[in-house]
Amino acid sequence: MTGISALIIAKNEEANIGPAIKSLKGLADEIIVVVDSQSTDKTDEVARNLGARTFVREWQGYGASKAWAVKQAKGEWILWIDADERVTPQLTKEVISCQPFIAAAYSFPRKAYFLGRWIKHCGWYPGYVTRFFHKDRGSFNDKQVHEGLVVSGEIIRLNNPLLHYTDPNLEHYLTKFNHYTTLAAGQQRRSGKQFKTIDIILGPLAAFVKMYLLKLGFLDGLEGFILSVFSAHYVLVKNLKLWELESIEGKHQ
Repeated sequence: MTGISALIIAKNEEANIGPAIKSLKGLADEIIVVVDSQSTDKTDEVARNLGARTFVREWQGYGASKAWAVKQAKGEWILWIDADERVTPQLTKEVISCQPFIAAAYSFPRKAYFLGRWIKHCGWYPGYVTRFFHKDRGSFNDKQVHEGLVVSGEIIRLNNPLLHYTDPNLEHYLTKFNHYTTLAAGQQRRSGKQFKTIDIILGPLAAFVKMYLLKLGFLDGLEGFILSVFSAHYVLVKNLKLWELESIEGKHQ
């Protein structure tokens, strides 16, 4: 098999890191886990005990951390997943069957498990994500949230999904929600976006209509409704945090 290095970036993922690493067995020749130095649990220990190469580093952002991990990789091909994601045996077989790899990168459909239900609509599924690429043909951008991969060349879509156990309960979702809306607001501010009142009026409404009606979120039951409402709230809060940032900066000028 062509050398494949799998990457996972983790902070306080003691409960998730084991299953994530085990899901990569049979596909990756090496597994690299970069642990945020602010972790307070046994993420590093669990990963090492399962044979992963681990590095504990000061947090520099998602994109920067992944870019650094790529430089440590021995394989020509890079597969990256989050700690709450799982590569299924079916996806492993499909990736292996693609050899020799002819594209610059490969993307997978991703199926999310939200509050005890697999979400099949809301614009979340199939939700293709590019996660497997040749290390000389892909690089990570520097976005602070929802960082992405910039690929030079063809991207081929595979059929079997990557599983994402995103939010097992409301507490987990809301904790992550607060963190990500802060990052998103900061990213908007750095890109030069300015707060507009219309964004907190029409933006949330548009997000809800798109997910719940246009993307058929109502077919995902109560969980689809909750997800659509939360996504609308996400748009509202990230823009309110942008307003707050502008207000704070204005006072210091």
